Amino acid sequence: MPIISKKEPKTQETTAPLINLKTGNQTVDKNIGRFSRLVEHVQSWGWVAHLLRAMERFNDRLGSQFGAAITYFSFLSLIPILMVSFAAVGFVLASNPDLLAQLINKIVNSISDPNLANTLKSTVNTAIQQRTAVGLSGLLIALYSGVSWMGNLREAIRAQSRDVWERNPQDQEKIYRRYIRDFISLTGLVLALIITLSLTSIAGAAQKTIVDALGLGGIDWLRPVMTSITLVISIAANYLLFLWIFWMLPRHKPRKKALLRGTLLAAVGFEVIKFVMTMTLPKLATSPSGAAFGSVIGLMAFFYFFARLTLFVAAWIATAKYKDDPPMPDPKQKAAKHAKTATGNDSEYTPDNLIVPDEMHIADVNAENEAKKQ
Repeated sequence: MPIISKKEPKTQETTAPLINLKTGNQTVDKNIGRFSRLVEHVQSWGWVAHLLRAMERFNDRLGSQFGAAITYFSFLSLIPILMVSFAAVGFVLASNPDLLAQLINKIVNSISDPNLANTLKSTVNTAIQQRTAVGLSGLLIALYSGVSWMGNLREAIRAQSRDVWERNPQDQEKIYRRYIRDFISLTGLVLALIITLSLTSIAGAAQKTIVDALGLGGIDWLRPVMTSITLVISIAANYLLFLWIFWMLPRHKPRKKALLRGTLLAAVGFEVIKFVMTMTLPKLATSPSGAAFGSVIGLMAFFYFFARLTLFVAAWIATAKYKDDPPMPDPKQKAAKHAKTATGNDSEYTPDNLIVPDEMHIADVNAENEAKKQ
Protein backbone atom coordinates (compact mmCIF):
# COMPACT_ATOMS: atom_id res chain seq x y z
CA MET A 1 0.00 0.00 0.00
CA PRO A 2 1.33 3.37 -0.84
CA ILE A 3 2.15 5.48 2.09
CA ILE A 4 0.06 8.61 2.10
CA SER A 5 1.76 11.40 3.90
CA LYS A 6 -0.43 13.79 5.72
CA LYS A 7 0.13 17.41 4.90
CA GLU A 8 1.10 19.40 7.89
CA PRO A 9 -1.15 22.35 8.53
CA LYS A 10 0.32 25.65 7.48
CA THR A 11 1.44 27.64 10.43
CA GLN A 12 1.50 31.38 10.29
CA GLU A 13 5.04 32.68 10.49
CA THR A 14 5.61 34.94 13.43
CA THR A 15 8.53 37.26 13.76
CA ALA A 16 10.53 37.28 16.94
CA PRO A 17 9.89 40.21 19.25
CA LEU A 18 12.37 43.05 19.23
CA ILE A 19 13.30 42.42 22.87
CA ASN A 20 13.26 38.64 23.29
CA LEU A 21 13.93 38.41 27.01
CA LYS A 22 12.26 36.00 29.43
CA THR A 23 12.71 36.38 33.18
CA GLY A 24 10.21 33.79 34.40
CA ASN A 25 8.13 36.45 36.09
CA GLN A 26 4.84 36.81 34.26
CA THR A 27 4.34 40.45 35.16
CA VAL A 28 7.86 41.46 34.17
CA ASP A 29 7.67 39.48 30.90
CA LYS A 30 4.35 41.13 30.07
CA ASN A 31 5.82 44.60 30.64
CA ILE A 32 8.86 43.71 28.53
CA GLY A 33 6.53 42.59 25.73
CA ARG A 34 4.57 45.82 25.91
CA PHE A 35 7.75 47.88 25.79
CA SER A 36 9.01 45.81 22.84
CA ARG A 37 5.78 46.41 20.91
CA LEU A 38 5.97 50.12 21.74
CA VAL A 39 9.53 50.33 20.40
CA GLU A 40 8.51 48.45 17.24
CA HIS A 41 5.59 50.85 16.78
CA VAL A 42 7.87 53.88 17.15
CA GLN A 43 10.34 52.37 14.68
CA SER A 44 7.54 52.01 12.13
CA TRP A 45 7.09 55.78 11.99
CA GLY A 46 8.41 57.18 8.75
CA TRP A 47 10.87 59.73 10.08
CA VAL A 48 12.17 57.35 12.77
CA ALA A 49 12.69 54.57 10.22
CA HIS A 50 14.50 57.03 7.96
CA LEU A 51 16.73 58.15 10.83
CA LEU A 52 17.58 54.53 11.67
CA ARG A 53 18.41 53.78 8.03
CA ALA A 54 20.70 56.81 7.89
CA MET A 55 22.45 55.82 11.13
CA GLU A 56 22.93 52.27 9.89
CA ARG A 57 24.44 53.44 6.60
CA PHE A 58 26.63 56.01 8.36
CA ASN A 59 28.05 53.34 10.69
CA ASP A 60 28.35 50.58 8.08
CA ARG A 61 30.23 52.88 5.70
CA LEU A 62 32.73 54.09 8.29
CA GLY A 63 31.30 57.56 8.77
CA SER A 64 33.13 58.14 12.05
CA GLN A 65 36.46 57.02 10.57
CA PHE A 66 36.00 59.24 7.51
CA GLY A 67 35.08 62.11 9.82
CA ALA A 68 38.30 61.65 11.79
CA ALA A 69 40.33 61.59 8.55
CA ILE A 70 38.67 64.80 7.33
CA THR A 71 39.41 66.40 10.71
CA TYR A 72 43.08 65.47 10.44
CA PHE A 73 43.46 66.88 6.93
CA SER A 74 41.47 70.00 7.89
CA PHE A 75 43.75 70.72 10.83
CA LEU A 76 46.83 69.94 8.76
CA SER A 77 45.73 72.41 6.09
CA LEU A 78 45.80 75.23 8.63
CA ILE A 79 49.62 75.22 8.76
CA PRO A 80 50.19 76.51 5.19
CA ILE A 81 47.30 78.93 5.65
CA LEU A 82 49.06 80.34 8.71
CA MET A 83 52.26 80.59 6.67
CA VAL A 84 50.50 82.65 4.01
CA SER A 85 48.88 84.84 6.69
CA PHE A 86 52.24 85.35 8.38
CA ALA A 87 53.79 86.37 5.06
CA ALA A 88 50.95 88.84 4.45
CA VAL A 89 51.56 90.39 7.88
CA GLY A 90 55.26 90.55 7.02
CA PHE A 91 54.54 92.57 3.86
CA VAL A 92 52.35 94.96 5.86
CA LEU A 93 55.00 95.45 8.55
CA ALA A 94 57.78 95.89 5.99
CA SER A 95 55.88 98.70 4.32
CA ASN A 96 55.10 100.37 7.67
CA PRO A 97 58.27 100.85 9.77
CA ASP A 98 56.43 102.67 12.56
CA LEU A 99 54.04 99.76 13.08
CA LEU A 100 56.98 97.34 13.04
CA ALA A 101 58.80 99.36 15.69
CA GLN A 102 55.69 99.41 17.90
CA LEU A 103 55.33 95.64 17.59
CA ILE A 104 58.97 95.01 18.48
CA ASN A 105 58.76 97.38 21.46
CA LYS A 106 55.68 95.57 22.76
CA ILE A 107 57.47 92.24 22.48
CA VAL A 108 60.54 93.55 24.31
CA ASN A 109 58.50 95.23 27.05
CA SER A 110 56.22 92.23 27.66
CA ILE A 111 59.12 89.81 28.28
CA SER A 112 61.22 90.16 31.41
CA ASP A 113 64.12 88.03 30.17
CA PRO A 114 66.34 90.25 27.94
CA ASN A 115 67.92 87.28 26.17
CA LEU A 116 64.52 85.87 25.18
CA ALA A 117 63.35 89.33 24.10
CA ASN A 118 66.39 89.75 21.83
CA THR A 119 65.82 86.27 20.37
CA LEU A 120 62.18 87.05 19.54
CA LYS A 121 63.19 90.42 18.10
CA SER A 122 65.69 88.81 15.73
CA THR A 123 63.14 86.12 14.83
CA VAL A 124 60.57 88.74 13.82
CA ASN A 125 63.13 90.61 11.71
CA THR A 126 64.26 87.38 10.01
CA ALA A 127 60.68 86.34 9.28
CA ILE A 128 59.91 89.71 7.73
CA GLN A 129 63.01 89.50 5.56
CA GLN A 130 62.00 86.01 4.35
CA ARG A 131 58.34 86.86 3.85
CA THR A 132 58.41 86.12 0.11
CA ALA A 133 59.83 82.62 0.50
CA VAL A 134 57.47 81.83 3.37
CA GLY A 135 54.47 83.12 1.41
CA LEU A 136 55.25 81.21 -1.79
CA SER A 137 56.02 77.94 -0.04
CA GLY A 138 52.93 78.29 2.14
CA LEU A 139 50.79 79.05 -0.91
CA LEU A 140 52.01 75.95 -2.77
CA ILE A 141 51.56 73.70 0.26
CA ALA A 142 48.12 75.20 0.92
CA LEU A 143 47.12 74.50 -2.68
CA TYR A 144 48.22 70.87 -2.47
CA SER A 145 46.70 70.24 0.96
CA GLY A 146 43.47 71.99 -0.03
CA VAL A 147 43.05 69.89 -3.17
CA SER A 148 43.80 66.72 -1.18
CA TRP A 149 41.30 67.78 1.49
CA MET A 150 38.64 68.31 -1.16
CA GLY A 151 39.37 64.89 -2.67
CA ASN A 152 39.00 63.20 0.72
CA LEU A 153 35.75 65.03 1.42
CA ARG A 154 34.41 64.06 -1.99
CA GLU A 155 35.27 60.38 -1.58
CA ALA A 156 33.75 60.30 1.92
CA ILE A 157 30.49 61.82 0.68
CA ARG A 158 30.40 59.49 -2.31
CA ALA A 159 30.90 56.49 -0.02
CA GLN A 160 27.72 57.51 1.83
CA SER A 161 25.79 58.44 -1.32
CA ARG A 162 26.30 55.58 -3.77
CA ASP A 163 24.02 52.54 -3.84
CA VAL A 164 26.72 50.04 -2.90
CA TRP A 165 29.74 50.36 -0.64
CA GLU A 166 32.24 49.23 -3.27
CA ARG A 167 33.49 51.70 -5.85
CA ASN A 168 32.23 51.18 -9.39
CA PRO A 169 34.62 51.01 -12.36
CA GLN A 170 33.17 54.34 -13.48
CA ASP A 171 34.60 55.95 -10.32
CA GLN A 172 38.15 55.21 -11.43
CA GLU A 173 39.76 58.09 -13.29
CA LYS A 174 43.18 59.38 -14.17
CA ILE A 175 45.08 61.21 -11.47
CA TYR A 176 45.47 64.49 -13.36
CA ARG A 177 41.72 64.62 -14.04
CA ARG A 178 41.02 63.99 -10.37
CA TYR A 179 43.33 66.82 -9.28
CA ILE A 180 41.84 69.23 -11.83
CA ARG A 181 38.32 68.32 -10.74
CA ASP A 182 39.21 68.67 -7.04
CA PHE A 183 40.86 72.04 -7.72
CA ILE A 184 37.72 73.30 -9.46
CA SER A 185 35.58 71.96 -6.61
CA LEU A 186 37.85 73.60 -4.03
CA THR A 187 37.60 76.91 -5.88
CA GLY A 188 33.82 76.62 -5.94
CA LEU A 189 33.69 75.75 -2.25
CA VAL A 190 35.90 78.72 -1.34
CA LEU A 191 33.69 81.04 -3.39
CA ALA A 192 30.56 79.62 -1.76
CA LEU A 193 32.15 80.07 1.67
CA ILE A 194 33.14 83.67 0.88
CA ILE A 195 29.61 84.44 -0.33
CA THR A 196 27.97 82.95 2.76
CA LEU A 197 30.33 84.69 5.18
CA SER A 198 29.93 87.99 3.33
CA LEU A 199 26.16 87.61 3.38
CA THR A 200 26.17 87.00 7.12
CA SER A 201 28.53 89.87 7.96
CA ILE A 202 26.85 92.37 5.63
CA ALA A 203 23.41 91.49 6.97
CA GLY A 204 24.59 91.90 10.56
CA ALA A 205 26.26 95.24 9.87
CA ALA A 206 23.26 96.53 7.90
CA GLN A 207 20.91 95.48 10.68
CA LYS A 208 22.90 97.42 13.30
CA THR A 209 23.18 100.45 11.02
CA ILE A 210 19.44 100.54 10.36
CA VAL A 211 18.57 100.20 14.05
CA ASP A 212 20.98 103.00 15.03
CA ALA A 213 19.80 105.26 12.19
CA LEU A 214 16.16 104.90 13.23
CA GLY A 215 16.99 105.37 16.90
CA LEU A 216 15.45 102.05 17.91
CA GLY A 217 18.37 100.78 19.99
CA GLY A 218 16.53 101.36 23.28
CA ILE A 219 13.51 99.19 22.45
CA ASP A 220 13.73 95.97 24.43
CA TRP A 221 11.37 93.81 22.37
CA LEU A 222 13.32 94.63 19.21
CA ARG A 223 16.43 92.77 20.40
CA PRO A 224 14.99 89.23 20.18
CA VAL A 225 13.48 90.10 16.82
CA MET A 226 16.85 91.21 15.49
CA THR A 227 18.49 88.13 16.98
CA SER A 228 15.95 85.95 15.18
CA ILE A 229 16.58 87.76 11.91
CA THR A 230 20.33 87.27 12.30
CA LEU A 231 19.78 83.57 13.04
CA VAL A 232 17.62 83.13 9.94
CA ILE A 233 20.21 84.87 7.77
CA SER A 234 22.98 82.67 9.19
CA ILE A 235 20.95 79.50 8.56
CA ALA A 236 20.24 80.68 5.01
CA ALA A 237 23.97 81.18 4.42
CA ASN A 238 24.66 77.70 5.80
CA TYR A 239 21.96 76.35 3.52
CA LEU A 240 23.67 77.73 0.42
CA LEU A 241 26.99 76.22 1.49
CA PHE A 242 25.63 72.72 2.14
CA LEU A 243 23.44 72.85 -0.95
CA TRP A 244 26.59 73.27 -3.02
CA ILE A 245 28.31 70.40 -1.17
CA PHE A 246 25.48 67.88 -1.52
CA TRP A 247 24.71 68.84 -5.12
CA MET A 248 28.21 69.01 -6.57
CA LEU A 249 30.27 66.39 -4.72
CA PRO A 250 28.22 63.15 -5.13
CA ARG A 251 28.67 61.34 -8.43
CA HIS A 252 24.93 60.77 -8.88
CA LYS A 253 22.64 63.73 -8.28
CA PRO A 254 20.30 63.13 -5.33
CA ARG A 255 16.53 63.40 -5.45
CA LYS A 256 15.31 66.97 -5.21
CA LYS A 257 13.04 66.59 -2.18
CA ALA A 258 15.64 64.65 -0.19
CA LEU A 259 18.34 67.16 -1.18
CA LEU A 260 16.37 70.22 -0.06
CA ARG A 261 15.27 68.69 3.24
CA GLY A 262 18.68 67.22 4.00
CA THR A 263 20.37 70.55 3.27
CA LEU A 264 18.03 72.28 5.71
CA LEU A 265 18.89 69.65 8.34
CA ALA A 266 22.61 70.26 7.78
CA ALA A 267 22.20 74.06 7.89
CA VAL A 268 20.36 73.96 11.22
CA GLY A 269 22.80 71.41 12.65
CA PHE A 270 25.79 73.51 11.61
CA GLU A 271 24.28 76.55 13.32
CA VAL A 272 23.84 74.48 16.50
CA ILE A 273 27.51 73.45 16.31
CA LYS A 274 28.60 77.08 15.97
CA PHE A 275 26.42 78.10 18.91
CA VAL A 276 27.81 75.34 21.14
CA MET A 277 31.38 76.24 20.18
CA THR A 278 30.85 79.94 20.94
CA MET A 279 29.44 79.02 24.35
CA THR A 280 32.12 76.45 25.19
CA LEU A 281 35.40 78.01 24.02
CA PRO A 282 35.30 81.09 26.33
CA LYS A 283 34.83 78.77 29.32
CA LEU A 284 37.79 76.66 28.24
CA ALA A 285 40.01 79.74 28.06
CA THR A 286 39.46 80.54 31.74
CA SER A 287 41.68 77.68 32.96
CA PRO A 288 45.49 77.64 32.40
CA SER A 289 45.36 74.38 30.43
CA GLY A 290 42.41 75.65 28.42
CA ALA A 291 44.25 78.86 27.59
CA ALA A 292 47.17 76.82 26.27
CA PHE A 293 45.28 74.11 24.38
CA GLY A 294 41.71 75.41 24.21
CA SER A 295 41.99 76.86 20.71
CA VAL A 296 43.55 73.67 19.33
CA ILE A 297 40.94 71.45 20.96
CA GLY A 298 38.17 73.77 19.83
CA LEU A 299 39.32 73.72 16.21
CA MET A 300 39.63 69.94 16.18
CA ALA A 301 36.18 69.54 17.73
CA PHE A 302 34.69 71.99 15.23
CA PHE A 303 36.19 70.19 12.23
CA TYR A 304 35.16 66.78 13.58
CA PHE A 305 31.53 67.72 14.23
CA PHE A 306 31.35 69.45 10.85
CA ALA A 307 32.65 66.32 9.10
CA ARG A 308 30.30 63.97 10.98
CA LEU A 309 27.31 66.21 10.31
CA THR A 310 28.13 66.43 6.60
CA LEU A 311 28.56 62.67 6.19
CA PHE A 312 25.48 61.82 8.25
CA VAL A 313 23.29 64.15 6.19
CA ALA A 314 24.76 62.61 3.02
CA ALA A 315 23.64 59.20 4.33
CA TRP A 316 20.25 60.70 5.28
CA ILE A 317 19.74 62.05 1.76
CA ALA A 318 20.77 58.73 0.19
CA THR A 319 18.33 56.70 2.35
CA ALA A 320 15.32 59.00 1.90
CA LYS A 321 12.15 57.34 0.58
CA TYR A 322 9.09 59.30 -0.49
CA LYS A 323 5.84 58.24 -2.13
CA ASP A 324 6.36 60.31 -5.26
CA ASP A 325 9.93 59.07 -5.84
CA PRO A 326 10.61 57.17 -9.10
CA PRO A 327 10.98 53.39 -8.66
CA MET A 328 14.44 52.11 -7.86
CA PRO A 329 16.09 49.98 -10.60
CA ASP A 330 16.07 46.20 -10.22
CA PRO A 331 19.35 44.87 -8.74
CA LYS A 332 19.41 42.14 -11.44
CA GLN A 333 19.16 44.72 -14.20
CA LYS A 334 21.95 46.80 -12.66
CA ALA A 335 24.14 43.70 -12.28
CA ALA A 336 23.39 42.69 -15.87
CA LYS A 337 24.32 46.14 -17.08
CA HIS A 338 27.68 46.00 -15.27
CA ALA A 339 28.27 42.48 -16.62
CA LYS A 340 27.61 43.59 -20.19
CA THR A 341 29.94 46.53 -19.73
CA ALA A 342 32.70 44.31 -18.36
CA THR A 343 32.45 41.52 -20.99
CA GLY A 344 31.09 43.34 -24.01
CA ASN A 345 28.67 40.42 -24.63
CA ASP A 346 25.06 41.55 -24.85
CA SER A 347 23.51 38.10 -25.36
CA GLU A 348 25.05 36.22 -22.47
CA TYR A 349 23.68 38.25 -19.56
CA THR A 350 20.01 39.04 -19.09
CA PRO A 351 18.09 39.89 -15.94
CA ASP A 352 16.40 36.46 -16.06
CA ASN A 353 19.46 34.24 -16.25
CA LEU A 354 21.87 36.41 -14.26
CA ILE A 355 22.74 35.11 -10.79
CA VAL A 356 23.27 37.82 -8.23
CA PRO A 357 25.60 37.18 -5.27
CA ASP A 358 22.83 36.15 -2.82
CA GLU A 359 21.43 33.61 -5.30
CA MET A 360 24.92 32.26 -5.96
CA HIS A 361 25.33 31.57 -2.27
CA ILE A 362 21.95 29.79 -2.08
CA ALA A 363 22.77 27.74 -5.18
CA ASP A 364 26.09 26.65 -3.67
CA VAL A 365 24.39 25.56 -0.44
CA ASN A 366 21.72 23.57 -2.34
CA ALA A 367 24.34 21.83 -4.47
CA GLU A 368 26.32 20.89 -1.37
CA ASN A 369 23.22 19.43 0.29
CA GLU A 370 22.37 17.36 -2.82
CA ALA A 371 25.92 15.98 -2.88
CA LYS A 372 25.65 14.92 0.77
CA LYS A 373 22.36 13.09 0.09
CA GLN A 374 23.90 11.10 -2.78
